[in-house]
Amino acid sequence: MASQLTYVFISKEIKPGRYFDGRSGLHLLVRSNQSKYWVYRFQYQGKRQDMGLGVFPRVSLSDARRLAAEARLQIGNGINPIKLRQEKSRKAEPVTDFKTFATDFISMKQPEWKNEKHAKQWLSTLEQYVFPLVGKKQLNQIGTEDILAILKPIWTTKTETASRVRGRVERVLAAATTRGFRSGVNPAIWRGHLDTLLPQPKKVRRVINHPALPFENLPAFIKELKKRNCMAALALEFTILTAARTGEVIGARRSEINGDVWTVPPERMKAGKIHRVPLCKRTLEIIEEATKLSKKSEYIFTINDKPLSNMAMLTLVKRIGYKVTVHGFRSAFRDWAAELTSYSGEAAEMALAHTIKNKAEAAYRRGDMLAVRKQLMNDWASYCFNVPKVKHLRVA
Repeated sequence: MASQLTYVFISKEIKPGRYFDGRSGLHLLVRSNQSKYWVYRFQYQGKRQDMGLGVFPRVSLSDARRLAAEARLQIGNGINPIKLRQEKSRKAEPVTDFKTFATDFISMKQPEWKNEKHAKQWLSTLEQYVFPLVGKKQLNQIGTEDILAILKPIWTTKTETASRVRGRVERVLAAATTRGFRSGVNPAIWRGHLDTLLPQPKKVRRVINHPALPFENLPAFIKELKKRNCMAALALEFTILTAARTGEVIGARRSEINGDVWTVPPERMKAGKIHRVPLCKRTLEIIEEATKLSKKSEYIFTINDKPLSNMAMLTLVKRIGYKVTVHGFRSAFRDWAAELTSYSGEAAEMALAHTIKNKAEAAYRRGDMLAVRKQLMNDWASYCFNVPKVKHLRVA
């Protein structure tokens, strides 16, 4: 029989995952930002559904069990507890101004998002561009002219941001329609509506790639970087040698290292899938050096037992005197692999944790080419350290 949760375990557990309370369907969902949500999982008419029961510790273990028991009783009586809650919510006296509803919407959706930063970005863009114009308006009073008033000032100057704002407003208003707070055409919808009034984003957007260091300059940069004796320098060198993203590295835990393989959990990956990263000799040395600087933390790259900020490595790059982004080192790796090696493009793309766009090819691809990628990353490290004896043009 599966063990039941305890208050002590719930209070201390910070490893992301789902922790079930016996076989009751109640479980604790721990996110990568260490936030904890109660969820009741059940079957209704042959379909599995998840029902949020609140945030721990605001909702205690005993309260969560009581709420789950109530939901179980409703299911036993042929009632879907999620739909029942929605119906009760519709009947309650609603506060239907856009700002209040949007803020509640973000809180409700946050458990499904990868990290807390995503929720903050949602709220930040709405506070900056939307709330000042329609925040106090009733949901059923917001129309196309309101949406245009929001988007026009930034559509051609901040097109990517404007597109995100439009999409977020559309989702909020769609949820309001579902809840019965408004009806009719969603004024923020793009196809067949705003696309007749605003220019296509791709036509006006000025594509700006992440500034990248030419791979020819990598050995000189690494040599300069190794002069810096700090945690950010170790993290940046590790990031370059693994061709990883900033968020993957600053959240890296020692428990994710097994021998010479680093397994990044899905909640920190852009594609939402586990990613195995082969580690070369130098990256293993970096982990040891970082551990000596901070022995108690569960994180590899940490200051005061907390992960590095997502700006630490970029700040270091600027101090060294380079006008490039941390993400740009991934581009340098990809260019190097394409121009100086005979590794397949597929191996390089897998090293970058890019998804296979061809659905037919993706369906047949079962492995992750770890053995090939291990040699690829060893050669990349040799190139970065300017080891002359390595011959890159050899692996098909």
